Amino acid sequence: MIKPPEFHDRMLSLGLARVSEAAAIASARLVGRGDEKAADQAAVDAMRRQLNLLDIRGVVVIGEGERDEAPMLYIGEKIGSGEGPEVDIALDPLEGTTLTAKDFPNALTVIAMAPRGTMLHAPDVYMEKLAIGPGYAPDTVTLEMSPSERVRALAQAKGCAPEDISVCVLERPRHEAMIADIRSTGAAIRLIMDGDVAGVIHCAEPHMTGIDMYMGSGGAPEGVLAAAALKCMGGQIYGKLLFRNEDEVGRARRAGIEDLDRVYTRDEMVTGDVIFAATGVTDGSIVQGIRTEPGWVTTDTLLMRSKTGSVRRMSYRTPI
Repeated sequence: MIKPPEFHDRMLSLGLARVSEAAAIASARLVGRGDEKAADQAAVDAMRRQLNLLDIRGVVVIGEGERDEAPMLYIGEKIGSGEGPEVDIALDPLEGTTLTAKDFPNALTVIAMAPRGTMLHAPDVYMEKLAIGPGYAPDTVTLEMSPSERVRALAQAKGCAPEDISVCVLERPRHEAMIADIRSTGAAIRLIMDGDVAGVIHCAEPHMTGIDMYMGSGGAPEGVLAAAALKCMGGQIYGKLLFRNEDEVGRARRAGIEDLDRVYTRDEMVTGDVIFAATGVTDGSIVQGIRTEPGWVTTDTLLMRSKTGSVRRMSYRTPI
């Protein structure tokens, strides 16, 4: 029997950074232009070109949608040179299309890679998410707790008052009751317009971001990307799929999900080693956005490997 090529994450990590950087550079020219679709398409095209230069046999498990809904980088699409290891790819070519179009903070290009069959094939539905950073015992907070109970439990574990806890939440009407419950404890809330992958990553470095916890519902695919980031940086995330109709239940079943009420942990969403890259498009609290000067463009990328726990912050300058 021929042994399949190994997943050499160290060798592949720099290539993944180049994929993320290319997508960010392509979308940067559309920052503040008010055209979300054009910015997203530019990122998609650049990301796909770079992925096909990598010596991998990749399959998109988290992408731009199902095949009939996305012209490229759709779920199930095969990418790479066709040589090398079989890998799962989870990506969001432009996380924060609205942020980009309006030149608001924290727009990113995001991609993760892991051995084939080790990433949850999350359908394009909502997911209830709860995340905290590293250093806490398992189940310090749970989805079964109310929002205020989570704040108090985390404060106790951290050794501080609830008033000293800061929570990141997507600003959506569906979160109004949750926000009120959090505020009843005296905790601070940082509301974000978009970009809940970045929102979860904030929890991993509270000393830098000032964020202790993320909670609320958002896209399930983004939940898997966030789990990949925390697998590298440390921290906990819990996710439960939410279904609004039978069509969404059907999407889950087509993705191979049978237990519709399951609460997924970080290591159940990403079961193997993973590499993760995120490049800033607009300035944010995680990475800087694209910076241009006459003849040059500079990117800021977060590149991480779960196998070693390494976190690199990379600045890349190239002529334009």
